[in-house]
Amino acid sequence: MKKIGSREKIDAGQFDLKDTVVQISRVTKVVKGGKNLSFSALVVVGDGAGVVGFGVGKAKEVPSAIRKAIEAAKKNLIRVPMKGTTVPHAVVGRFGAGSVLLKPAPEGTGIIAGGGVRAVVEAAGITSVVTKSLGSANHHNVVRATFAALLGLKDPAFIARLRGKDLEEMVGA
Repeated sequence: MKKIGSREKIDAGQFDLKDTVVQISRVTKVVKGGKNLSFSALVVVGDGAGVVGFGVGKAKEVPSAIRKAIEAAKKNLIRVPMKGTTVPHAVVGRFGAGSVLLKPAPEGTGIIAGGGVRAVVEAAGITSVVTKSLGSANHHNVVRATFAALLGLKDPAFIARLRGKDLEEMVGA
């Protein structure tokens, strides 16, 4: 599994996480005696206040696959910098053949997104954002590209500190 970014490790026990199943797939493995059926689940978890994670689980039965995916998602949590209810700046995330564009939107716009992108931004607690998914429409690629975009977001206060300026100067007072 390719690593899509690095942030500090977040303990899942301190958050009230809600899970969303993005996709359940029936997968087969061809063996000498026939086909072995199993299920793969892609799940996104988040607290709705800036913490989100995703995970993939595989098992012979759907509930077990979902449970494994939730456990994997809790081990893969990231904190998303937000500016009010939206993202601080436009960003593009890429994974495989898929890329996802996230753009800030005014308060009250809502989430303009589909499929896996919507699940991720809702779980993160972003309520006003405009998104566009380009390239691959595969759910795994789209979710991972969205995470790559979220990892590319920078906190305005952090950028101001790096440049040696006040936050008011950066925002454009």
